[in-house]
Amino acid sequence: MIAFMVAGTARGVGRFTLWRRAPGAGRGDAGMKPWCAVLIFLVALPACGARTIRDELGRAVQLPEHPHRIVCLMPSVVDDVYSLGAGTDVAGVPDYTKYPPEAKTKPKIGSPLTPSIETIVALHPDLVLGDGNMNSPDTMDALERLGIPVFMVAPHSFEDIYRSLASIGQALNREEQARELIGRLQAREAAVRQRVSGKPVVNVLMPVGWDPVVTIGKHAFITGLIEIAGGRSVTSDLPNDWQDISLEAVMARAPEALLLVRHSTMSAEQILSRPGWSNLPAVKDKRIFYVGENSIYRINQLGI
Repeated sequence: MIAFMVAGTARGVGRFTLWRRAPGAGRGDAGMKPWCAVLIFLVALPACGARTIRDELGRAVQLPEHPHRIVCLMPSVVDDVYSLGAGTDVAGVPDYTKYPPEAKTKPKIGSPLTPSIETIVALHPDLVLGDGNMNSPDTMDALERLGIPVFMVAPHSFEDIYRSLASIGQALNREEQARELIGRLQAREAAVRQRVSGKPVVNVLMPVGWDPVVTIGKHAFITGLIEIAGGRSVTSDLPNDWQDISLEAVMARAPEALLLVRHSTMSAEQILSRPGWSNLPAVKDKRIFYVGENSIYRINQLGI
């Protein structure tokens, strides 16, 4: 009889103890045949299907040919993996995961900023996917010290989203699916641009927090979305993706429209009740618009 003991590692390389039990022998070395040592050595070698590719942080990462136990560190990455048809391979997701709905039933690994390393390891992943803009380097280092491959995307702008989808497609060995998804998204973008072509450009402010005002900067993906839809973010000159700005600076930029996220901490009623906001052209002209959380945040690779 041949028996196996397997202790899986996250790189898809198993450590096997193999022995042939001779009649009357126990599990000790006395029952092990010489050829077993050769087999043990062979199965400890890197899997022949392993690939080495660079993630968006420039790190060389060794990945299995076809990852089948994927842990995602960001809600946005979860949605990307499902969009590429690999949802059944997702083994764990972070807290706050909402999309797609079926992902909410997956085991939780904790907060995106401070996930539980122990929980991730217990899920036996052969690949961890995350976002280098948000996930901690300490998380990456801890997982890699345990032999778990960690592949990071690092998007900022709207165009970066296409790049990151292609990168995740490469990591999952689903490059064709990534190309098809990107093609569909680019076609939708082109259709929206066509609809607004020739119309006046509207100066838009998108505030997402109070005291000071938190808004979007030059490279934020939402700045790109506003531009695609025929607008111009009045804070597109700010250097950071997400930036604090004073109400005085908002007043000076005189936005013609306000864009709010439904069910967020900001509402039209709150804006009307706050000193100074009623002097904005957008408020005077009652040009306050809502977008659904699903419309904005599902695309947000930063997972905010």
